[in-house]
Amino acid sequence: MSLTIYGCLRSRATRPVWAAMELGLDFERVPVIQAYRLKDPAASDAPLNTASPGFRAINPNGLIPALDDDGFVLNESLAITLYLARKAGSPLGPRDAKEEGLTAMWSLWGRGIEDDCLSIVQKRDPEAAADRLRAPFAVLDKALAEGNGFLVGGRFTVADINLAEIIRYAQPDRSLFEAAPHVQAWITACQARPAFQAMMKEREGEPA
Repeated sequence: MSLTIYGCLRSRATRPVWAAMELGLDFERVPVIQAYRLKDPAASDAPLNTASPGFRAINPNGLIPALDDDGFVLNESLAITLYLARKAGSPLGPRDAKEEGLTAMWSLWGRGIEDDCLSIVQKRDPEAAADRLRAPFAVLDKALAEGNGFLVGGRFTVADINLAEIIRYAQPDRSLFEAAPHVQAWITACQARPAFQAMMKEREGEPA
């Protein structure tokens, strides 16, 4: 049995890699860089990238991350993390149908605010993006206050991984977190976890 995650860590591959580390899974990570970061992705000496035929055979969409679990191929970072948690049968995953619904809900909810979070870290009209995020942050703050500091089941789960990796993009705007203290406490707790720290240390070793 072999588990492979494709993607560099300066991408959404951080989500499944963090999840796999939390779950203690034995996996291989194949670094695949985004083609737009290369001068000539098709050059003979170009590193494996999202335009490479070898990677397109794994994910014809040309996007990272991708997962190959002993021949079962799955794309989309949020789907991969949910699959890994379910496969492992860990408390990181949902315990029943209600928790499964909540995990999916918060993961999809996060996708709805991801572009604005990215606008902050990428400095693309960050003030307007922050203004749009204030209401969702208030919603998240209330949910965390009522949920024992976590999103699902009063414990750390894959839902927290998925959403924390989206909210991380907004961290340069301190005002958002000052107005949402439960969000601040939650992301601090998430990012203090050894698996997150290990993943980020590996990420920092990659070219910017």
